Amino acid sequence: MTAHRKLVAGNWKMNGLQAALSEVRAMVEGAASIPGVDLAICPPATLVNAVKAELGSSAIGLGGQDCHAEKSGAYTGDISAEMLADAGAGYVIVGHSERRAGHAETDAVVAAKASAAYRAGLIPIICVGESLEQRDRGETLAVIAAQLAGSVPDQAADRTTVIAYEPIWAIGTGRTPTTAQVAEVHQAMVETLSSRFGGAAKGIRLLYGGSVKPENAHELMHVEGVDGALVGGASLMAADFLRIAAACA
Repeated sequence: MTAHRKLVAGNWKMNGLQAALSEVRAMVEGAASIPGVDLAICPPATLVNAVKAELGSSAIGLGGQDCHAEKSGAYTGDISAEMLADAGAGYVIVGHSERRAGHAETDAVVAAKASAAYRAGLIPIICVGESLEQRDRGETLAVIAAQLAGSVPDQAADRTTVIAYEPIWAIGTGRTPTTAQVAEVHQAMVETLSSRFGGAAKGIRLLYGGSVKPENAHELMHVEGVDGALVGGASLMAADFLRIAAACA
């Protein structure tokens, strides 16, 4: 795969009230000084419209944190990809480990949600990652390959697609893999996707996520095969998010 323009996407998870919009304004102001890096914010659904208004005409993208596979229906509490697109989103995260574990989402469910994103004109950020037990058993590459096979739709290479490798044991723990471990997984993902999609796989951006912070961003973002970051807690504060973005420049 060839080098891509970096993407830094912030996943706010279940965080953020109206007061957090001041951080969005600071992100908009600071992003102008970081050329050559794509940015996106994925706030909770209650703030999607408000964040869209704050982003205005800035180049920062907007995303949702999840979507239902269906366009509409009797799915209380769920949000369709079309609803996110209608609210101004351009991205949606699917298959995050917290959804896989906490909501029993299978690879097939994740693939259906990614397909729904394509249907609505959104860019899916498809998450994959292994548990600490799986890593300790030496199963990391097999787990990632299986998740890619089951979670990435067949049309992925023909559409704009982002895949985020997030080792479950690193999310929110402060622990991060070594750069050699990150490089190994990203190279394996390149090989897996290239084997499946051929040259078309070059269009898929591969992010790293899992305790990405300003202090380790430069090292992680310059690992071979890493096309940016999916950032959790550090994306809640504009100063930290912008420092991570600047590390990609």
